[in-house]
Amino acid sequence: MYVALGGALGSVSRYLLGIWTQSISKSIDFPYGTLTVNLIGCFVIGFLTQLAEARGIFTPEMRSFVFIGILGGFTTFSSFGNDTMNLLRDGETITALANIGANVIFGLALVWLGRTAAYWIWR
Repeated sequence: MYVALGGALGSVSRYLLGIWTQSISKSIDFPYGTLTVNLIGCFVIGFLTQLAEARGIFTPEMRSFVFIGILGGFTTFSSFGNDTMNLLRDGETITALANIGANVIFGLALVWLGRTAAYWIWR
């Protein structure tokens, strides 16, 4: 129940933010919506896992709701994979590689930043 409800909230949030971001970018060549969702999700999961590990503030039910449900529904790397494959299929190899690099490098950096921010705020 927790995972299903969280997944619904995360999926709807992902859709709305992704569509909004893509529309304001005015780009049809680069998946800015998916990139934005993945980067925000990476930061949030880094921040909250630091709190969960350091402060134990999440019950098992809340962890399921937030980490598996909301964030699992929000950060869909399946969309990342599909966007990248579409770019490769369309012969946009450089753009596909930029998409891979941006999602992986910035995603990892923002997980670290989220964890660091939580550590410094609640140390």
